[in-house]
Amino acid sequence: MLGSGLLLGAVTIASAGRLLVRIDPLPPAGTVDAIYVLGGSRADRWLQAVQIYEQVGAKRILLTRTGGETGEAELIARGIEVHNDAEWARVTMINHFGIPANVIEILDDYVDNTAHEAAVVVDRAKQEQWRELIIITTRPATRRAGFAFGRVLDPAVRVTVRDTRFDDYATTWWWSRGSIRQTYVELPKLVVYWLGLGA
Repeated sequence: MLGSGLLLGAVTIASAGRLLVRIDPLPPAGTVDAIYVLGGSRADRWLQAVQIYEQVGAKRILLTRTGGETGEAELIARGIEVHNDAEWARVTMINHFGIPANVIEILDDYVDNTAHEAAVVVDRAKQEQWRELIIITTRPATRRAGFAFGRVLDPAVRVTVRDTRFDDYATTWWWSRGSIRQTYVELPKLVVYWLGLGA
């Protein structure tokens, strides 16, 4: 009995990497309503959005603002301009990658977690009758992100989850120090989201 339990536990732990990762095939060109770049990355995620936009197109590329450091408030109070990562990304995408300015939109809400990011587009998806949404996040967060968006959006909206080509997370996570760290961070989060507690 103990041996069976240990074996089951070992198999579960070993398969944790595959459990965390969800990479969907891209939808057909010309069908995508929005590519949503989740916050938390300075360049990797929006660079992947550029590549996907070049492959299949989209009516919109949506960028989110994540909360800055506390010290930024002091800089702003002193009249020093502070650029958010989303603003820098938008300018770079327009000036260096030729993405039309009217395609890239920075959402007004500041977000601090994946569930919040999903919530800020629910009304927008209903109003514009979205049918195809691509979300981009880090590889070990893909399944959790897909779950977070899928549980709040209308079932008519197909959510495609993609990672970035710069992500080195390995499903054989125990061989890499970085992947070990990411697995131990993401696995509890995924369980919490599955239990309906992620917010």
